[in-house]
Amino acid sequence: MDERGSREAFSRMGTIGIEEEYYVVDDEGRPTSGTDELVYESDPPEILAGRLDHELFKCVIESQTPVIEDLADAREQLLAVREALVDHATAHGFDIAAAGLHPLAKWRELEHAEKPRYRKQLDRIQYPQHRNTTAGLHVHVGVDDADKAVWIANELRWHLPVMLALSANSPYWNGFDTGLQSARAKIFEALPNTGMPTRFEDYDAFDDYERRMLETESIDDRGELWFDVRPHSGHGTVEVRTPDGQADPDVVLAFVEYTHALVEDLAARYEDGESGTDARRELYDEHKWRAMRHGHDAALLDRAFESTVDLGEVVDREAERLGVSGIREVYDAESGAERQRRLREEEGVDALCDALRLQYE
Repeated sequence: MDERGSREAFSRMGTIGIEEEYYVVDDEGRPTSGTDELVYESDPPEILAGRLDHELFKCVIESQTPVIEDLADAREQLLAVREALVDHATAHGFDIAAAGLHPLAKWRELEHAEKPRYRKQLDRIQYPQHRNTTAGLHVHVGVDDADKAVWIANELRWHLPVMLALSANSPYWNGFDTGLQSARAKIFEALPNTGMPTRFEDYDAFDDYERRMLETESIDDRGELWFDVRPHSGHGTVEVRTPDGQADPDVVLAFVEYTHALVEDLAARYEDGESGTDARRELYDEHKWRAMRHGHDAALLDRAFESTVDLGEVVDREAERLGVSGIREVYDAESGAERQRRLREEEGVDALCDALRLQYE
């Protein structure tokens, strides 16, 4: 059984970690098995040592940045990790692509990893995990108090569909157009312990839940609590797991900036004794559904869940309130899902696959 987390892990405020899941692709941009060579059979560049792992499929690989002490250093660290990964892949005859779902990834034709952790998941979860070809972006922000981290995670829930709508970059799954802007979000929700979590009263309540899930063997380790946001009781962070994977580092950095600003703002509100909000999980689910279905064109639910508000209005308000600019630039640009559909229609699948290759310059 995996070790439980602890209150003591929450000791530093504002640090950042960026985890990205990507697709290993061949010279035609199609997903291919490559993680054995890249993770197990060769030594990665120094910056990736201990920070490179595979996921469920042998075509999906994950990188983690070192702990980033200051937001101003996030770009340099992210680009260094991406460049090292692309160089490592190229040296072994592969390339790297990013999206929430690779449009040509057909799960029946792709190899699953042999790592015991994933074999146990496949045996326990069956079909929903067998087809899980998803790739996302996870942003960690350090929080210096466990109860504060749980409160922040609760309050972040309303903001997650804003990120999902902006990041929507997975219209295709298993080779066909789903009609969704983020099919990744819906495919991933088929797994247990995913989607919008309910509100936790404090860290003890979250810790008790984590304990029960482990002791009942509902999960094999705490990393299998795959909710859209969670207090990470090992790293001492709040982890946002909502956005689709992105090839463009500027889009990634926009979500890093926004997540960091939200956590810092909510931490101050917690310190001021602000009471938390709560609503039925079903309302949060509807809020998220609008984001995954409509992306940049979403009319989301307002903070009181009493009326609707266009994504653009939310973005303008949030950018001004928090002093961030990245999310406005993402909203003003063509969405990832729109771009994928346009490229496939106008230029074909080869151009679409080429456009998903990792950018890091």
